[in-house]
Amino acid sequence: MISSRVPVEVEDPTSVQAAIEGRFSCRAFLPNKAVAQKDIEEILRVASQAASGTNTQPWKVYVLQGERRDTLVNEVCAVDDAVYADPGLAEKYHEKVDYYPTEWVSPYLERRRQNGWSLYGLLGIARGEKKKMHAQLQRNYHFFDAPVGLMFTVDRVLGRGSLIDYGMFLQNIMLMARARGLHTCPQVAWNHYARTIMPIIGAGADETLVCGMSLGYADESAPVNTLVTPRETVDSFTRWV
Repeated sequence: MISSRVPVEVEDPTSVQAAIEGRFSCRAFLPNKAVAQKDIEEILRVASQAASGTNTQPWKVYVLQGERRDTLVNEVCAVDDAVYADPGLAEKYHEKVDYYPTEWVSPYLERRRQNGWSLYGLLGIARGEKKKMHAQLQRNYHFFDAPVGLMFTVDRVLGRGSLIDYGMFLQNIMLMARARGLHTCPQVAWNHYARTIMPIIGAGADETLVCGMSLGYADESAPVNTLVTPRETVDSFTRWV
C-alpha cells in the first residue's frame, strides 16, 4: 500500500529551484569519469514518478555504456560521414523527424538563429565553415564524450499525449541528474538515424525513437559549457484572464 503523498514537504525548495535553473544542455563531458549504475537506476526510478495520462507510463529506456555505447557511436558516425560525403544517401539512412516546423516563422526563427550562432561563436566557427559545423554536429553522435548514453523509445500505438507525458519524464531525469552532481544533454539529432540505432539497442518493430540523451559529469573547462541561452520574461508569454 502506497501511503499518501499529501503531507510530504519539500524541505529545501531552493534546491529544487537550483536544479531547474542549473540544468543546461551540456556539450562537453569528462569521458573517463564513470557514472555509478546505482545512480543511474535511482535517477530513472525517481523520474518514473512523472505524471502520465491514466498512468500509462509510456517510457522505455535503453542505457548504453562501454562497448555497447562505443559500437553505437562508431556505427552512427560512419553512416553520418557517408551521408555528409554523399548527400544522396540521406534518403536511405535518414528518418523523417517532425520535431521542428516545416517552415520557420518569427519569433522562433530568430531564437533558433541566436542559439546557433551563439554556440558557434563560442567554438570559433564562422558562417560558411561547413566542415567545422559538421564536426560539431557529429559531436552529438559521440554523446559529447559522456560515458553514458540513453535512448528513449515509445510504443507506436500510443498517441501524441504520450509524448507530453514523456517530456515530463525526461525533465525529471535531467533534474535528478543535477541532484547528483551530473549533467545531461537531450538530443533529437539521433532521431535522423533511428533505422541504424534501433537494431543496435535491441528495440522492437513496435517502438519508435523519442530522443537520445547524454549523461555524465560536465567538463568545467570547456568553453562550450559556458553558453547561456536566454529566456523570455513571464510577461511575454503569459496572459492573465
